[in-house]
Amino acid sequence: MSTHPVGMPRPADSELKACCVQAYSGDVVSLLLGESYHPGGFGLTRQLADQLTLRPGGRVLDVACGPGATARLLATEYDVSVDGIDLAPAVLARARADAATAGLADRVRFHEGDSDALPFPADTFDVVICECALCLFPDKQSAAAEFARVLRPGGRIGLTDVIIAESGLPPELTDLTAYISCIADARPADGYIGLLTTAGLRVSTVRNHDHAVTAMLDHIEARIKLLRITAPDTLRANGLDRALAARYLNAARQAVADGSLGYTLMVAEKPR
Repeated sequence: MSTHPVGMPRPADSELKACCVQAYSGDVVSLLLGESYHPGGFGLTRQLADQLTLRPGGRVLDVACGPGATARLLATEYDVSVDGIDLAPAVLARARADAATAGLADRVRFHEGDSDALPFPADTFDVVICECALCLFPDKQSAAAEFARVLRPGGRIGLTDVIIAESGLPPELTDLTAYISCIADARPADGYIGLLTTAGLRVSTVRNHDHAVTAMLDHIEARIKLLRITAPDTLRANGLDRALAARYLNAARQAVADGSLGYTLMVAEKPR
């Protein structure tokens, strides 16, 4: 399903990937979101981990790991080893430094790589986690196939992601900025289930967490207001257009309210 408006071409895959790398490598993302770059934060990460029944000594792949906050949490609280993969070298450098500082360099490793060509052999991981990132991947089916390939038989994949209504989104949430913000190329829940099923995975859990999007929008709005007072030069230096940000926040909040935008948690298993 395509959500971009008629007459507006979908950005090329290479353009989307380059823009996402640039956007998530910038300081403005961490300024607004903190360590956890997805709705629900660490609380939802723990819910996902509990649904996946992580076991001590297990091996986990964190796809689109960002600065490594989830990887560190899983290694520390669930006693697993974690490989994180991301396209942004600057973000990976920060992730490696933070893991070393936390004394986790032996159990948390980070790699530069792409979701649709994971640099790991088949049947490597007990669990694959992908938080609010499948919606960003231009080739979602290839990514889902790669998740299945690197999972061991009986392994599980856990997703949290933006979902949209079958009718799509309003035009103001479908331009390039919206693509980078995880919105414009999101799918209905059934669309993600279809991707996983086609990849040979069996979906066992689907849970709605729309409130996590609203909470994140409220958090971003509060951070912008605070930074506008305490650090206006920082906002300007990072190129944040407050008027544009306010327009997107309001449009996204309305989309959640009318049911066209939401958030889901899914768990699927690779058959033995």
